[in-house]
Amino acid sequence: MNTSQPMGVSAGTAVEALYSRADLRARLADALRAAGKNPDRVSIDDLSHMDEFHLGGRAATAGLADLAAIQAADRLLDIGAGLGGPARLLARNYGCQVTTIDLSADYCEAAEWLNRATGLSERITVVHADALNLPFADGSFDVVWSQHTQMNIADKRGFYREARRVLRPGGRLAIWDVVAGPVQPIHFPVPWADTPDLSFLAQSVELHQILKEARFEVTAWNDLTTQTIESLRAQPAPDGPAGLHTYVPNFPAKATNLVLNLEEQRIRMLQAVCTCE
Repeated sequence: MNTSQPMGVSAGTAVEALYSRADLRARLADALRAAGKNPDRVSIDDLSHMDEFHLGGRAATAGLADLAAIQAADRLLDIGAGLGGPARLLARNYGCQVTTIDLSADYCEAAEWLNRATGLSERITVVHADALNLPFADGSFDVVWSQHTQMNIADKRGFYREARRVLRPGGRLAIWDVVAGPVQPIHFPVPWADTPDLSFLAQSVELHQILKEARFEVTAWNDLTTQTIESLRAQPAPDGPAGLHTYVPNFPAKATNLVLNLEEQRIRMLQAVCTCE
């Protein structure tokens, strides 16, 4: 869920600071030990409650992978990968090679450790980078993967132009994201922003137009707001030491506001797949 916005070094630093924690690896390791796990030898199932930092968790990742028809031969770039939970799921279940980027050096360091701990480091490359300045050649990837990333990015046109640039002709862009609802403003704090100055939500119709301008053809565009609300209502309260609350400050308040924003139509949930024209 982590990247930057085009408002100068101080703005990018503010976004990085929102997510970064110098004690991140230690917190995660302590939580895994408290759950009875060896933090240096775990399965991706042991991590599933804390390394999928987006609404819907692993089910949302699997649903997007199926919609995007991920294959073993795909070279996939996950932008704003956080701790790398989706990357590990994709590498294990689909056999593809995954490159992840994140603006937070702390998240990148933790992701590399968890890749080693799950035995998946040979299939996943972790890069500390900015989504608006991807350090890859044109046409490097078959799939660009984006879950809960663009909410921190003001320059959405620049973001999707970069995604388009690194995709090969016929490549796919897979999106699972939060967009603005008809009722504004939203309640803060939320998982991607403590205050409005770091939150940049676009309306669904606006995002659709931006993608067309970036020369993407939209092949799937699904509003999953109702399903997401139903899933959250049916989901038990977080329990146990190893969850998002392990490393996300003020997580209970952010989770409460997230549900409230969904129920009051202040935010909506978008699942989409686009192809390069």
